[in-house]
Amino acid sequence: MIKETASIANVFGETPDGRAAALYVLQNKHLRTQITDYGGRIVSLEVPHRGGARRHVALGFDRVADYVRAGKPFGALLGRTSNRIAGGRFLLDGRSYDLVQNEGDNTLHGGGVFGNVFWLVSEASATQLVLTHVSPDGDQGFPGELTVRAAYRLDGTTLWLELEAQTSKPTVVSLSAHPYFNLGGLQAGSVLDHELTIAAETYLPTDAAQIPTGERRSVAGTPFDFRKPMPAAARIRDPDPQLLYGKGYDHYFIIDAAKGGTPSFAARARDPATGCTLDVYTTQPGLQFYTGNNLDATIAGRGGIYRQSAGFAFEPQGFPNAPNQKEFPSTILRPGETYRHSIGYAFSLTEPEPGS
Repeated sequence: MIKETASIANVFGETPDGRAAALYVLQNKHLRTQITDYGGRIVSLEVPHRGGARRHVALGFDRVADYVRAGKPFGALLGRTSNRIAGGRFLLDGRSYDLVQNEGDNTLHGGGVFGNVFWLVSEASATQLVLTHVSPDGDQGFPGELTVRAAYRLDGTTLWLELEAQTSKPTVVSLSAHPYFNLGGLQAGSVLDHELTIAAETYLPTDAAQIPTGERRSVAGTPFDFRKPMPAAARIRDPDPQLLYGKGYDHYFIIDAAKGGTPSFAARARDPATGCTLDVYTTQPGLQFYTGNNLDATIAGRGGIYRQSAGFAFEPQGFPNAPNQKEFPSTILRPGETYRHSIGYAFSLTEPEPGS
């Protein structure tokens, strides 16, 4: 039987500017994950497989320099705001703030900085790693000094990520993480055969720049209806303008059972060939579902070349572009308040499909 072991810090190579990254191992009898202080990234995640073995289910790289070269948020923590802010601008308390624009005219994942800084390790044990980061006032254009705490914790077959933040000035915050999963293992190639369930009656349609229009649209009768298990491939090539805008699925789903302080079931993915199943829980009102549409075979990671749909991402978070949509739930954080968000990645194993 595999026992819990103390968290191990290993050298993970250097970034191009010469900074050394560390790699921490968390392990219990069910799960084993490696997390680096560079971007707070999930580098690898091994989950139960048959015969007492484990299966790698997270895309990633073997050196920190490869993450820098890839230039994408593989496994990284996301902030200050996940997803997109239209025009790289928002109004708060009567004042306009201009942000760094890193996706055309828009700001994606707060400018991408959280995934490209070194987080301070404040605690490392057998099953928990606590990271902190202080984002200075004006970072990427956001107001207020933001102090962030990210705690990864293993609990049985679940990896929890607990996020907290405090600010010195009124600001906007919507934190998350961006692991890419392939439950068939790193040699599986594609996730389009995964069966998906998303506990959402509605989703947010976008314009051509993938900015939500403000409408909350029913999933009924659309390719976005995952209320019952459905393979990702079943409707991903339907001639729906929304799928053209995202080059596949890259949309925010509003979770029906979201209750704020208590993690609620949000989504499930199951690989029929292996029976590996992932359930995602969140305290946020929804999640972004992304089918790796911009993985373009220009980078190779653990398992081979990463092509479109080599992995999928469930990113629980607040509503995208919320600072510019008054009818969306607010993402404003004020001094004296604490932002809290919990994400649970729960793994289980069922029987594979006959003939798999």
